This record gives sequence, C-alpha cells and structure tokens, in this order.
Amino acid sequence: MENVVELKGVTKNFKGFSVENMNLEVKQGYITGFIGENGAGKSTTLKMIMNLLRPDAGEVNIFGMDYKQHEKEIKQRIGFVYDSNVFFEGLNVKDIKRIVAPAYKQWDDALFYRYVEQFELPLNKAIKTFSKGMQMKVSLAIALSHHAEFIIMDEPTAGLDPIFRRELLHLLQEIMEDGQRTIFFSTHITTDLDRIADYIALIQKGNLLFNHSIHEIEENYTLVKGSLDLLDRDTEQAFVHVHRTSTGFEALAKNVQNVEHTFGNDVVMERASLEDIMYYFKGGMQHA
Repeated sequence: MENVVELKGVTKNFKGFSVENMNLEVKQGYITGFIGENGAGKSTTLKMIMNLLRPDAGEVNIFGMDYKQHEKEIKQRIGFVYDSNVFFEGLNVKDIKRIVAPAYKQWDDALFYRYVEQFELPLNKAIKTFSKGMQMKVSLAIALSHHAEFIIMDEPTAGLDPIFRRELLHLLQEIMEDGQRTIFFSTHITTDLDRIADYIALIQKGNLLFNHSIHEIEENYTLVKGSLDLLDRDTEQAFVHVHRTSTGFEALAKNVQNVEHTFGNDVVMERASLEDIMYYFKGGMQHA
C-alpha cells in the first residue's frame, strides 16, 4: 500500500464555499504538510478524511478501504491530534486513559505511561489547568499508545510558543524514524514544514493546487527578480504571478529551466519558501 489516503474527485458544497473535485494522495511512511490560508478548505478536507463529513461526490479511501464497509477498522488505525482540548475539562489524564483505552484493540498501557513520563504530563491534575501545548501532548500520547499508523494533526503549532513548537517538531521526527507511521499535518504556519515535511499539498479556495515532494518544490519553484522592461505578454507566461514595484518586478516561477531559457542572466533567482509560494499562488488566483 503506497497511499494511506486517496481522495478521488471529492466535492463538498456549502453556501458560499466548496471543496471542488479534489484528488489527493497521502503517501505511507512520510509527513505530508497540508497548507493553505485560513478558510481555504483544510478543515473540511480533514473532516472528510475522518468521516466526520460525507462528500457530495467522489471517493474517500483510507488504507485502501472505504468508510461504508470498514469504518471501525479504519478508525482503529488513525490517531487525531487536536489543536485544543476536546476532553471534559474536569477530567485528569488517568480518567481520560480509562475512558479511551477500551475503545482500541491495540491499546498499550506501558507505552502510554512511557509517553506520559516523556511528555512530563501530570496524571492527577484536571486537563483544564493544562496549557495548549500540554493538551496537545495528551492527544499525541493517546494516538501513539494505540499504535496509530496514520496521525492527523490540525493546525498543531498555532498558538504555541516557539520553544514548544520546536520541541513538537523534533518529537514528530522521532516518531517517524521507524517508517511505520504517516503524518498529515495541516497548517498555515509554513516555516514548521520547511523543517520536517516530505510532501506539501497546497489548497486554495477549495481547490488543491499541487501535491509535491519537498525536493520537487526546491528544484522547480523559484523567486525571480528583474527589471520591468523584461516583461511582456510572452515572458509573463513563465510565472505563476508577477508583483510589480517602482524599481522592477518579483515573481514566482514553477520551472527554473523555463526561466533560464526565457531570461538568461538578465534576472536574479532565489529559492522560494513555502510562504512565498502560498503568497504568489493567492495573487495568481485573484488575478487569474
């Protein structure tokens, strides 16, 4: 099984917004970053992957199975790490374990207590007293303790302090080392993914614009700077979107060789960050 998730032609319509004809693959054994600004359709897509929303059209397959016939089996193998507390606030970590553990056939008590110790989680304090980062650690400990093969994280680093964000990213790299797990990491904070992601899927206004490996992105996408007299109807075809200033232009291109062929040494090229790519694709959609 190469893909943990396959969305084929998935559409979900709401009043004033829709996810349109999405074809998305999440490869087994890797971290895929799912990026897009707030309101782009990330949460809607995650809910369809988790069967919390049903698509109006298309297929959702997880581990090669559909939810209609295999919902229990699929959910045994998924862990969802929330960006906020989803447990009753008066409960402590021991209470939560007692409620959650029986739901999973593969629950591993010894592993759970190992993560409780590693994450420095107090067992007897009410969860409402925990910081956002600590609440997330509880969700992560639960996901890891039932040997979830596929971990879904929705905006996990939003609102966390920089030290804890880095600690979380390091932890995710550690749990990926055995090659058995797959992580799908939804975020609008793209700098986190520069550190850890293997693949990046970009969604904008309900449309999946691309799903590339980090290597492909680094090889192909580039920021181009040059003088305005280089631009005309033909040369602008090389770019996703062009931003003009009084001193020249800056643009995003998705084919380095095409830029070299079109402009030669007349432009400066720099590596495009994920944030640059999001920004210019947004501009390109607005001016399409």
